[in-house]
Amino acid sequence: MPRAFTPKVITANALIEGDVIYYTSDDTWSRQLSEAEFLTDDAHAQLRLLDAQQQASEVVGAYLADAKAGENGPEPTHFREEFRRTGPSNYFHGKQAEL
Repeated sequence: MPRAFTPKVITANALIEGDVIYYTSDDTWSRQLSEAEFLTDDAHAQLRLLDAQQQASEVVGAYLADAKAGENGPEPTHFREEFRRTGPSNYFHGKQAEL
């Protein structure tokens, strides 16, 4: 029996800067998870992922990541995605310094 689909967002890394980015509903990339398109249908999620993966001049490694609905948009459900969202944990720099 197949598993039930869990909501997703599309994430990748910016090709030039390497920053974690998220695919939005208007076919752009954002560095804010809260702006990511929240995908609740498996077929639609697969089609959107194909769209994202075709932007090889902008991104690398696009994939679907589990997410849940939050007060301000999608939120990660796995520690890996939380880590990617907040950046390295060895000292404050990049995204962490901006908080």
